Amino acid sequence: MIQFISKFTTQLQEAYEIGSNSDLKTTNKKITSVIICGSGGSGIGGKIVSQIAEKHSQVPFVTHNTYSLPNFVDENTLVVISSYSGNTEETVSAFKEALKRNSEIACVTSGGEIQRIANENNTNCIIIPGGNPPRAMLTYSLTQLFFILNNYGIINGDFKTDLTSSILLLNNEVESIKEEAKKVTEIIKNKTILIYTDVSFEGVGTRFKQQLNENSKTLAYSNIIPEMNHNELLGWNGGNDSFSAIFLRNETDNKRNQVRMEISKEVVSKKTNSVVDVFSKGNSEIERTLYLILLTDWVSVYLADEYGVDAIEIKVIDHLKHELSKEK
Repeated sequence: MIQFISKFTTQLQEAYEIGSNSDLKTTNKKITSVIICGSGGSGIGGKIVSQIAEKHSQVPFVTHNTYSLPNFVDENTLVVISSYSGNTEETVSAFKEALKRNSEIACVTSGGEIQRIANENNTNCIIIPGGNPPRAMLTYSLTQLFFILNNYGIINGDFKTDLTSSILLLNNEVESIKEEAKKVTEIIKNKTILIYTDVSFEGVGTRFKQQLNENSKTLAYSNIIPEMNHNELLGWNGGNDSFSAIFLRNETDNKRNQVRMEISKEVVSKKTNSVVDVFSKGNSEIERTLYLILLTDWVSVYLADEYGVDAIEIKVIDHLKHELSKEK
């Protein structure tokens, strides 16, 4: 996993080239809504991209990670199917339902059943490199989602400049990112980790949680500000030094939410001595997003090393899929 994370910017560059060279068809349909379907390492890219894109789009976004589609999905809905393996059963099911509803469909996959169905139905499909853990390929799936949305006129082409500048930023900051990640790891190790972000960076917080779950093999939870101020903040009455709170932050976060974060830190700090701020760097939302993703990815593998666990291993998930296959 360390090798994958070390190639983060190389992957971004390769992903950019794949997207630039993709031969996507346009449509005469009037797109009135967008739903991005995917689960786990394939699905989180949809959440992250939708939170960035919805600020510039005239149509609503929904992310979806289960079998059936919401009732609103129709022929004027752009359904984006994201499954790294191409065989995620929830996403395959959503794909088949979108076909029945005559939706506009575009796929991102490395192959499998998704590619087969896409080829049979002549739907847009971008193929990315396969054979790796889906969570290690976020750079590829996330980048293609931007290209797909741009193809349908949902967003403009500014993301291309932001992706290019992100590569430069991360290459320049790589050593400082790793150093900060090591410091964060020392603070949170042997703790139950709670992650907090501004609502607009919910996807980034969820990604960090997922990486801690899969790479570090540890429980972690994420929540958003201001929502946690209405409930979870009271839960800290039962907090203690066995918990660690991480606030993933941006200088551009909503001003009121920044005030909320400071007050929340004061409350949490009375219950645990393990509270840490992690601030992003970058001039665009894409830069800040990718900065935090890379930094927290490093935390997850450093923590895995501290715990002496194999960051790649997912035997429990493999067992689940095997058992599910018996019930078909």
